[in-house]
Amino acid sequence: MTRTQFITSESVSEWHPDKLCDQISDSVLDAMLEQDPDSRVACECLTTTWLVVVAWEVTTKATIDVQAVVRKAIKNAGYTDSSYGIDGDHCSVLIALHEQSAEIAQWVNVWEWLHSEQWAWDQGIMYGYATNETPELMPLPITLAHKLTKKLAAVRKEKELTWVRPDSKSQVTVEYEDWVARRLDAVVISTQHDPDVTHDQIVKDVMEYVVMPVCWDWIDENTKFHINPTWAFVIWWPHGDSWLTWRKIIVDTYGGVWRHGGWAFSGKDPSKVDRSAAYMARYVAKNVVASGVCDKCEIQLSYAIWVAQPTSVYIDCFGTEKKSLEEIEATIREKFDLSPAWIIRTLDLKKPIYAKTAVYGHFWRDDVSWEKTDMKNIFDN
Repeated sequence: MTRTQFITSESVSEWHPDKLCDQISDSVLDAMLEQDPDSRVACECLTTTWLVVVAWEVTTKATIDVQAVVRKAIKNAGYTDSSYGIDGDHCSVLIALHEQSAEIAQWVNVWEWLHSEQWAWDQGIMYGYATNETPELMPLPITLAHKLTKKLAAVRKEKELTWVRPDSKSQVTVEYEDWVARRLDAVVISTQHDPDVTHDQIVKDVMEYVVMPVCWDWIDENTKFHINPTWAFVIWWPHGDSWLTWRKIIVDTYGGVWRHGGWAFSGKDPSKVDRSAAYMARYVAKNVVASGVCDKCEIQLSYAIWVAQPTSVYIDCFGTEKKSLEEIEATIREKFDLSPAWIIRTLDLKKPIYAKTAVYGHFWRDDVSWEKTDMKNIFDN
């Protein structure tokens, strides 16, 4: 019997305040890695009207002007006008800095000196997922959601729609039959706007310039559209709320379609398996699907503090596998080391590459190492 599923994912624009916090945290990390690739950083950020608070721990040889880095990140994110409630030139920036735990730093240094290897520096579980339902090997709902917010940002930057203001969100619901995507059931877009534009104009322009170019192939006569359903969205975000890094972890990964280990990414250097092992899990899953050995693949990795190899590796292909799961797992264990040091070397994670990942998801993009499919031939005989 056929089962119908309705699955929803959301995305937020690069101007969303939570994403501004993520961009600030990753910009600080990049500045440290640019001077010292061995920097160990954990950076968090809070923003509200005219105020940015950055709290971080670090072990590094780098010396950076954190105030300058934060202000540049705010301006790069698009906050250059005082009417936005915050801008990079005039906001207050408070910085709270302390060194990494002496116990952890000592053991990191000793182990790397003795063994040229690296332990995991915390316990945790990380998930990677891939599916062939899109060219990006990502779930369709989160892929469409990201494309909608990116398109909305593009028409604003290119001044195709001059009434669009920075903050925006998208949400899409895809109808599946037995886990095969069939159609787009609903689209929700909320965008800030100038106060003098009419609601009818907003709906008309968003449909013409954003929704139809992105979603045309999946729309049918029953697709529902909710464009600025609250009608007015004028007041800038800092005047009514406060915002944090690490609050968009589902947007950052698979849109809630598949599991998440609970860890956030932005502001963390690659010695932290929270980030690096999640990237590796995606890399492995994507190459497994790209090989053609299955249509879907989810990989769970778990780590224990001061242990190099994962404490477990779990693979599920949800019945789409063309080889046995035992054979797939054996090949993965043979071809991928999965220790933190191997992950960092293989994916070349000590470079200052992270600020760009803080918006529109850490996966499905083509400008990062963990999205390559250079290992897709691992099952060839």
